[in-house]
Amino acid sequence: MKEPMILNHPLLQHKVSHLRDVNTGTKEFKELVSEIAMLMCYEATRDLPTQEVEITTPITTDKFKVLAGRKLAVVPILRAGLGMVDGVLALIPAAKVGHIGLYRDPASLEPVEYYCKLPADISEREVMVVDPMLATGGSASDAITQIKKRGAKTIKFLCIIAAPEGIKRLHDTHPDVEIYAAALDKCLNEHGYIVPGLGDAGDRIFGTK
Repeated sequence: MKEPMILNHPLLQHKVSHLRDVNTGTKEFKELVSEIAMLMCYEATRDLPTQEVEITTPITTDKFKVLAGRKLAVVPILRAGLGMVDGVLALIPAAKVGHIGLYRDPASLEPVEYYCKLPADISEREVMVVDPMLATGGSASDAITQIKKRGAKTIKFLCIIAAPEGIKRLHDTHPDVEIYAAALDKCLNEHGYIVPGLGDAGDRIFGTK
């Protein structure tokens, strides 16, 4: 089982704090989510392999490192995960994008899948599943199960805020998946929301509440 990576970079802490603020409007909230996703992607791709190639500079010719060509994909969990995609693509524009749609049943708090469309070569790609919140862990666990069924073997999960309950469930169901979070909060309340959290990320990204 891999321990979660809680990213405590000062820039991330600053941006997440503004994200939590009830007075942060839709435009700024959306921009912050994208910026945080980009910073998290930077940390989550530290293990990408490189290779040396010969490059001619204005001064001389020498060997320098470039990415070794590992294929990547980003899969947002709809709908809130969409807010993180542009930030990831800003760093890795060649990544393919899949989509998986889940909603949480208000009574059972369990995920219900309604859509899944992934790159045809998903089995050949390292996949980053993105969702701003890891609350109960149900949606993340189910999404990763569906992605694995379609052939993906190397998966990382990126969220902005995680609850201990969500991390435990995701670890229990998918111990091979690395978890990256910008903040680890205290707990879930009786409605399944993260405390202190930031409310409903999807509603705040798209201005629907």
